[in-house]
Amino acid sequence: MLAGAGTGKTAALTARLAHLLHTRKAWPSEILSVTFTNKAAREMRERVGRLVGEAVEGMPWLGTFHAIGAKMLRRHAELVGLQSNFTILDTDDQLRLLKQLVLAADLDEKRFPARALAGLIDEWKNKGLVPADIDAGESERYANGRGGELYARYQARLKAVNACDFGDLLLHMLTVLRTHRDVLELYQQRFRYIMVDEYQDTNTVQYLWLRLLAQTRKNIACVGDDDQSIYSWRGAQVENILKFEQDFPGATVIRLEQNYRSTPHILGAAGGVIAHNSGRLGKTLWTELDAGDKVRVLGVWDGPEEARRVGDEIEAARRDGASLDDVAILVRAQHQTREFEDRFIAIGLPYRIVGGFRFYERAEIRDALAYLRVVNQPADDLAFERIVNVPKRGLGDKAMATIHRVARASGLPLTAAAARLLDTDELAGAARKSLGRLVGDIARWRDMAGALPHPELARQLLDESGYTAMWQAEKSAEAAGRLENLSELVRAMEEYDTLGAFLEHVSLVMEREGGERVPEVTIMTIHAAKGLEFGTVFLVGWEEGLFPSQRAMDEGGTRALEEERRLAYVAITRARRRATILHAANRRIYGQWTSSLPSRFVGELPADHIEAETTMTGGASLWQANWSEHADPFADVARGTG
Repeated sequence: MLAGAGTGKTAALTARLAHLLHTRKAWPSEILSVTFTNKAAREMRERVGRLVGEAVEGMPWLGTFHAIGAKMLRRHAELVGLQSNFTILDTDDQLRLLKQLVLAADLDEKRFPARALAGLIDEWKNKGLVPADIDAGESERYANGRGGELYARYQARLKAVNACDFGDLLLHMLTVLRTHRDVLELYQQRFRYIMVDEYQDTNTVQYLWLRLLAQTRKNIACVGDDDQSIYSWRGAQVENILKFEQDFPGATVIRLEQNYRSTPHILGAAGGVIAHNSGRLGKTLWTELDAGDKVRVLGVWDGPEEARRVGDEIEAARRDGASLDDVAILVRAQHQTREFEDRFIAIGLPYRIVGGFRFYERAEIRDALAYLRVVNQPADDLAFERIVNVPKRGLGDKAMATIHRVARASGLPLTAAAARLLDTDELAGAARKSLGRLVGDIARWRDMAGALPHPELARQLLDESGYTAMWQAEKSAEAAGRLENLSELVRAMEEYDTLGAFLEHVSLVMEREGGERVPEVTIMTIHAAKGLEFGTVFLVGWEEGLFPSQRAMDEGGTRALEEERRLAYVAITRARRRATILHAANRRIYGQWTSSLPSRFVGELPADHIEAETTMTGGASLWQANWSEHADPFADVARGTG
């Protein structure tokens, strides 16, 4: 079932499952029904339960890929060297084990972070690769060619402690099905019907696992939308759905094209954009709803004006009776939320961040703020505790306990107590040397604070402390986002006269109101919005380099561009009645105002479905560009000549 956005794909899959049970074409235990999230599995179970009653309770094979993989693996664990009571490691345990292996291999964990190795191993497992499959080229991706060796050691260590990680749940079962024909035939005979939701999001190991199970009966029903495949960074392969008819010759393709969510103009705009992709099966969404408003495309002067314009329009809609719960702002990157948060706090507009923390609550931002607080206020013990071993300096709990004891005994702040400890032998040589560097750096940054502009101080501090390098060394999409957030933090500082004024602003922003929940505007990334819908949606930052993401295109070329376009399709189709796309002529990048071009996706919107408007009323960048003593209407007054 090729199901477009808002066409009721989950309802269709649920109805098929209920029909199989109601007509007794299969017993509950003979149906394998796979979803991607626990929420989706729970929703499907509840829906089927309402249709067929208690029969759904006997469906042991309805769940997520990982849940079903774990159930199978516990039955056949000995075939991959495990016992049936194996432990499934969480991320923290996995990282702890990998750090041990990195240290045992005499590698510098700062240079070759265990987190980077964890991401690489997860990628290999998503591709269905065991250690023996890792060639020299893949192995080069970590520690100068030692990636494959460490992957093998990691797998051996997991077996030694009778454990596996989430990637193993399917990878081990794929190995079992490939190497034990009797087990494969057992499941091929058991599952008379196989059903898969969100098939466009399957990765290679999931695809191979499903294909093996379906080979005998060839009775597999998949629901998906090739135009909504947006998770390649998690291993999803859009090719899996594109080649479905090749994998299962004679398959019937049913297109679900009637949309029950959005107006014709919204569907027309989304369809016009996605039509520029070549890698798609093709479908045309239609609806019986009234035409509604055209998609608005607004060009504004700069980022601050974008936030003001959106805030003003939301307030106007609220005065007209709209609920804030039905309004969403969708961003391409998390760092974009900061300007909207600051603006909404200033005008008292309630909002919530979905799929992440508020900007100033993110871990990397709190770390950076802690460094700045120590520089601004020497007695800020909480800030010092946060940064003393971030990045790692070999100053663990034992060193901190010693610093605390000296501080209590002498009545000094922790930074002063740390400085006093440097003249004693109470800390081991390496710890004392590391602490000495940190204390010296803090003193130097305080001296610099009087001479450097505070945004430049922040940039230098993050570089010299090793904090920026720590995230640069972690080659992951998450790390790249954290670095963008740090850049946005420095940009935010430029709007305040002093470091103290900025830190005071942050303190006020982070003071969250309690009490009863009130309607709130939703701010979230496009990725997090998939599957959701809102009456009114603002799609912001549609500029080249920001959306489509320049980083994504540099790394993935045409393939990445097509995924960015699918993201645009997903974004537009989140709206039921009103969609507004905004692009700014100027953005501040690393402290400099830079001209921006509208996204190529704006140019791909069909003219019949959009209403374009440009509002260059001026913002911070225009004010700074044009302001001079001669342009100042009060200059003569200030000189006493007016």
